[in-house]
Amino acid sequence: MQMPKCLNLTLPVVVGCFLVSCAEQPAIQPRPATAAAANRRHMQKVRTTAYTRSESGGGHNALGTYLSGRHVMSAASDWSRFPLGTRFRVVDTKEEYIIDDYGTALVGTNTIDLYKPSRLEMKRWGVRNVDIDILEWGSEAESLKILGPRGKHRCVRQMIAGLQKKTTTASAVAKLQKKPAVPAQASNSTLD
Repeated sequence: MQMPKCLNLTLPVVVGCFLVSCAEQPAIQPRPATAAAANRRHMQKVRTTAYTRSESGGGHNALGTYLSGRHVMSAASDWSRFPLGTRFRVVDTKEEYIIDDYGTALVGTNTIDLYKPSRLEMKRWGVRNVDIDILEWGSEAESLKILGPRGKHRCVRQMIAGLQKKTTTASAVAKLQKKPAVPAQASNSTLD
C-alpha cells in the first residue's frame, strides 16, 4: 500500500512543527515560597578580590563600625552596583557577606572586595571569579544617605550619580506602571 505524495510530506512537516514548538516553550519557573526567596538572585562569575584591616582604611567600614570577620563578614563594592546592606553567599565556600564598605578602586566595576581576617587569608584568596547567591538586596536610599555628606570625593560622586540614575529610572517605571487608564469620554450628542 502506497501513501499519497501529500501525506509523505505532511507527516514530517507536522512532526517537525511539533518538535519546534516544544523546544520554544519557556521552562516553567517555580514560584518562590516566600518574599525573601523572590529577592534571591544567582550571579555567575562575579570578580572578587580580598582585603584585610591592615590595608588603607584600617579596621573600620564605611559606617564607622568594625569590619566583621564573623558569621556574616564585611565586603566592599561600588554601591551603585551592589548597594549598602546587600547580603550574599559565595556558592563554593558557603561564606556569607554583607556590603558595608566601599573602595575607590571598586567604583565603576562589578568587583566585590571580600574582608578576610588575616593577611595570609587575603593573599590566599587573591582574585577569583565566583558564583554568588544574593540573599537580600541592600538599600539604595541608605547608600545615598551615607554617601551624601562625602560627595567631595570623585569616586563617591560617581556612586551617587549611579544611584540617582537608578532611583530616577525606577521611579519613572513605577509611575508608568501605576498610571491609570484614561477613561473614554461619554458623548453628549444624540442621534436625531
